[in-house]
Amino acid sequence: MLYEFRLSEIVPQMSGATIECIYAAIGDRLPMGAKLLDLSVDLSSAFAQECPPVSYYRLVLREAVFLRRFDAVPGKHYALGEQVALFSTDATETLNGPIGRPVRCTVAGIIHHEAMWSGGCVA
Repeated sequence: MLYEFRLSEIVPQMSGATIECIYAAIGDRLPMGAKLLDLSVDLSSAFAQECPPVSYYRLVLREAVFLRRFDAVPGKHYALGEQVALFSTDATETLNGPIGRPVRCTVAGIIHHEAMWSGGCVA
């Protein structure tokens, strides 16, 4: 069966998110609890401030899957609803079939860390 991850709303007023870190590669078998990626959400367009309201989040899988297609690029901004990854329950399953459902995942708030692509930009 095919599963997908589309960027969904994490916090109100967000229009998208930027990929900060990637923890998996195409073809990887990812166990339940595996980290997939870290995201940053910038709400400065919704809330004008001197210090932009930026939050960081980690996407963790809640089921074992194979990562089959991954369009994530560190530093790239993704709009809400944009497909980021495609998974399957079998490593050899065709990618031309219908998508069964979204992949089960959890989003957790995290703090900024040096491994993020924007790590060199933080004072």
